[in-house]
Amino acid sequence: MTRGTISLKVVHDRLGLVESGLRDLRALPVDSFETFLEDFRNAAAAESLLRRTIEALLDTARHLLAKQFGEGTLEYKKVAQLAVEHGLVLDPETGKRFVLIAGYRNRLTHFYDQVTPEELYGILREELGDLESIVAELRAAAGRISGMGR
Repeated sequence: MTRGTISLKVVHDRLGLVESGLRDLRALPVDSFETFLEDFRNAAAAESLLRRTIEALLDTARHLLAKQFGEGTLEYKKVAQLAVEHGLVLDPETGKRFVLIAGYRNRLTHFYDQVTPEELYGILREELGDLESIVAELRAAAGRISGMGR
């Protein structure tokens, strides 16, 4: 794949989708598992929002990889691995989590029948901060690459 110019608009728009998805996920009722289950639509909304949010995050990384490094890949887990290898995600622990999150997106898409409300509830309660950390890493990487470092 040929390198090109990173579009900060693409990066901004995709990360905006991630941030919007995170806001919507945080708006779901997670005071208790029973409250979460009171409306069957909560688990369905969590699953859909989480998958779309992760995909937008990975699409941001894919754009940066393609334009800066000429790396073209369609497989999301490979996108996350390459993002770590190329220094788009500098923090080692965040990098490990990014690869796991990409794998989880595949679970949401291909093994959706195995995703439980309990699992989704746990993610909403404990793990959305991982997505926020990756947003910050990718935003900083885009700034470094474009010369507009933050």
